[in-house]
Amino acid sequence: MKTIEIDDDLYQFIASQTQQIGESASDILRRLLIVSLTESKATALPVAKQQPKITVEETAQPTVPAVQAAVEKAVVSAVPAEKSGSVFDFISQQDLSAEQSVVGRFLFILSALSRAHRGDFAQVLEIKGRNRLYFGQTEASLLEAGSSTNPKPIPNTDFWVITNSNTTRKKMMLTEVATKLGYNAAEVERIRDLL
Repeated sequence: MKTIEIDDDLYQFIASQTQQIGESASDILRRLLIVSLTESKATALPVAKQQPKITVEETAQPTVPAVQAAVEKAVVSAVPAEKSGSVFDFISQQDLSAEQSVVGRFLFILSALSRAHRGDFAQVLEIKGRNRLYFGQTEASLLEAGSSTNPKPIPNTDFWVITNSNTTRKKMMLTEVATKLGYNAAEVERIRDLL
């Protein structure tokens, strides 16, 4: 492991990007800078050759907004728009097993589904329970729709999902999402069993 020195304001920016408790600065930067590679597409190339090149156009020390803009530009250019494929291209067993909680795996799988089906993922907003919303575009919309919903953002999306339901209900939600996105029965079962 290498140690680098960074300015306090840059460190504060990196820390502000934390999505889960215990996430290290390296994990945050890796998430922001590198597009997830699947096991089937991973090559023996060093990570430096696989990640997008980031340049900050300032002569002195770059400011946090300049670094943030460079990171966002690199991430956006590295992620293909309107990608439609299989969720299995976006889930590696190593990444999935790194999520130790059911909620973490649930959010990870939903995030992978959204990456695989960028143009169609908004269909999740149609999935509802008898008396409550499961998905929303804001935390407030889910909080208004029911008590004790414990909404969480789906990583790398503009969507939120309730997380206080039991594992069986979460599996049912994954089943409905996968079905809406066009997976066959065997694939739906495989997705559900990832949880």
